[in-house]
Amino acid sequence: MMELITVVTTLGGMDEARRLAGTLVERKLAACAQLSQIESFYNWQGSLQNEPEVRIVFKTSAQRYQALEAAIIELHPYALPAIHAVKVCAVYEPYAQWVAENTST
Repeated sequence: MMELITVVTTLGGMDEARRLAGTLVERKLAACAQLSQIESFYNWQGSLQNEPEVRIVFKTSAQRYQALEAAIIELHPYALPAIHAVKVCAVYEPYAQWVAENTST
């Protein structure tokens, strides 16, 4: 059985988040991408930042992580994009199969 993961990144606006999400799902690097508006606080270059952002959660397989990460880095406008994966410890098997079918090359 394939290992399902979620991969998270953030972008500065909904338009660029939609472009990235659509491109990576089209490339079959992720089966699905969910976008949500958030507010982020972080230190950057010595000062506290507070910005609206859009979080993208990609549903994919662990074996597609490296290619997904490379594509995010290639297309992401940030100098240092947040990219992290979370292992899904339990998943409805028909859904996992759908993810596998939609991320296979």
